[in-house]
Amino acid sequence: QVQLVESGGGLVQAGGSLRLSCAASGSIFRINGMGWYRQAPGKQRDLVARLTSGGSINYADSVKGRFTIFRDSAKNTVYLQMNSLKPEDTAVYYCNADVTDSYYYQNDYWGQGTQVTVSS
Repeated sequence: QVQLVESGGGLVQAGGSLRLSCAASGSIFRINGMGWYRQAPGKQRDLVARLTSGGSINYADSVKGRFTIFRDSAKNTVYLQMNSLKPEDTAVYYCNADVTDSYYYQNDYWGQGTQVTVSS
């Protein structure tokens, strides 16, 4: 079993910054990729940023140049640095990890979500 624990959400004014973190723990053999998704009220969950084990990074067009995803492999932790936040960034942010566990099964895992609210 693999657990993802997120932290770092909160309330910030437009133009401000927040850093989210997501730590993976449990029966991990290899983390194939980690990323962040977000879901605003009444909308679908969308990709924000994703980092693969090979180092490839994908960003949603709406966050390019403002958000940065990076990883501490030794800690199995992924971060999302969010700068120049806008009210439209308000959403619940979810961490996702594609993990091969110690039994060599590959599964997709989700964190519990952390609320980010940007006031205008």
